[in-house]
Amino acid sequence: MELRHLRYFVEVARQESVTKAAAQLHVSQPALSRQIRDLEEELEVGLFEHHARSVKLTAAGHVFYEEAQMALQRVHEAVETVKRFAGAQTGELQVGYAPSLSMEILPQALRRFQMKCPNVKMQLQDLTTEEMIVQLRNGTLHAALLVRPAAGSLASGLEYREIVRHRPCVAMSVTHELAGHGAISASTLAGKNLLVYSREHYPEHHSWIESVLKGVSPRPRIVGEYDSSTSLVAAIDSGCGVALVHDGFNAMSGFRLCLRSIDDGTHDFSFGVAWRRDEPSPFTRRFVEAVVGLDAQGAMKQDQPAKT
Repeated sequence: MELRHLRYFVEVARQESVTKAAAQLHVSQPALSRQIRDLEEELEVGLFEHHARSVKLTAAGHVFYEEAQMALQRVHEAVETVKRFAGAQTGELQVGYAPSLSMEILPQALRRFQMKCPNVKMQLQDLTTEEMIVQLRNGTLHAALLVRPAAGSLASGLEYREIVRHRPCVAMSVTHELAGHGAISASTLAGKNLLVYSREHYPEHHSWIESVLKGVSPRPRIVGEYDSSTSLVAAIDSGCGVALVHDGFNAMSGFRLCLRSIDDGTHDFSFGVAWRRDEPSPFTRRFVEAVVGLDAQGAMKQDQPAKT
């Protein structure tokens, strides 16, 4: 006896018709009749009384009908229990992130991930891009939110999916002479004092600055390097100089600073999620799925998924 025998029997009993039950079960009437006969032969008892246009349960059929229903319900409950267990697996996910670039994306991404994997413990680490790449490679991190790694890093076993593209802006104190301007050009920064992230920890930031300021003369003077967004914001707010940042930097600075976009439209950069190509954790893929569909404001994208 197999489960299908019970399902077929119960449906025939409900419909009181082999024809109607066959249509409901999407099987042929002869095949269904054979299954019912096989069941009766195995039980060595008649389950139905056959009439011209219908079938009725025998006394034994009524007893078996109640038992069969309970058996099928128990199987259903067992399947659902296993599904809930599989969906509630526990574990831990280590994620690196760049705070100044992740402030508007990370909270929504975490909410989406926790809805899918409520029993997975998240460990977030504020790291530089170089530190994230190293820890992805050695397996310390499962995933990282960062500026697109260089081609060499991706070729060495990392996958990357874009979440958003950021435009360059100039961050300044609200009393700075450029604060009254609208969008400005990169040439406006000629000879200005420039505040930057440290070259040691953020080499990609310096490469980006070089591309934005290409051809600007005289070149802005780097007067301070900082290891964190907090210290950079404080330096800008003090009036020590201006900084080249991205268009979401106000998530870190709030109303303390003034941001003005650079109007050349050619130096936007990719920000997204990276993970090891051979990453074994099933939770990593679920985290990637949670962040790839978000834009810079943490809302769902309406366009097609970004290309890798």
